[in-house]
Amino acid sequence: MPTIREVAARAGVSPTTVSHVINNTRFVSPEARERVLQAMEELGYRPNILARSLRRGETRTLGLILPDSANPFFAEIARAIEDAAFREGYNVILGNSENELEKERLYVDVLVTKQVDGLIFVAAGDRSQSLEDLVRREVPVVVVDRQLISPEVDTVLADNLQGGLLATRHLIRLGHRRLGCITGPSHLTPSAQRVIGYRQALAEAGLPLDENLIVRGDFSPRSGYLATRRLFTLADPPTAIFACNDMMAIGALRALAELGRRVPEEVAVVGFDDIELASYTTPPLTTVRQDKVALGRAAVQLLLERIADRRLPARRQVIPTTLIERETTRRSA
Repeated sequence: MPTIREVAARAGVSPTTVSHVINNTRFVSPEARERVLQAMEELGYRPNILARSLRRGETRTLGLILPDSANPFFAEIARAIEDAAFREGYNVILGNSENELEKERLYVDVLVTKQVDGLIFVAAGDRSQSLEDLVRREVPVVVVDRQLISPEVDTVLADNLQGGLLATRHLIRLGHRRLGCITGPSHLTPSAQRVIGYRQALAEAGLPLDENLIVRGDFSPRSGYLATRRLFTLADPPTAIFACNDMMAIGALRALAELGRRVPEEVAVVGFDDIELASYTTPPLTTVRQDKVALGRAAVQLLLERIADRRLPARRQVIPTTLIERETTRRSA
């Protein structure tokens, strides 16, 4: 690898000037910058793509902030975003906020300091001071899987209300009349929309809404397990459960096995997300599929368009959901 001194000698500048060009830490005249970039290309000091990026004032890097990288859904979203970005010639730097607003803020600061060209953002809640700061600093940003109250930014999300309708209608068509619902956190719009779909499907079928059949979870398997145990303390427990994500549905399957309730013969279960693990549960899980590849591609495309033209109005793209029938649902007797 050639040294900075060799690049400096070729460009006719000092090594310090070369360093400032590489790190963008001080003004360098356009003529000197061009000589440095040309020397880097000629000597192979950096790949040509980096030299071109420096010339355009870009890093060809995107930031991605997730609330829980241990959740398979977000891991699959990250993979889809990274694949889509790679095809466009971009790298992705990941930050995991662990649903903590302070950690979210710190990651935003780190990624902006690293001069990412834009950010894809899954907020920890339905309000985000970090996002407002990004908009104020005019950093291109796209929000995924959240419908935030403010500010208005480009947004990509699945049709969660449609998914709730699909899951609940499926169970009703199978003959179920007592349908439990394990919700996610109340402050997250995806969970709220799925529950609205559940309520609408019951109303369409003329079924009464029993609030005792709605139990809150937090999208973790343990919360699905505990919610299911609670549902089966009712005098008239449900014959079907709609869990608002697959991880809670997996917890529900564990609880039902411990309770000696056969799935699907005695209790049907539907999840949401269609993570890869859903097809490997026992029995394989019926679920509502979010198209993670389509979500990732849409997020990257919107962000690149925003980077190219920051005057575009805020846009909202909704990806349809589909029901994937497996073996945790069957027509009740």
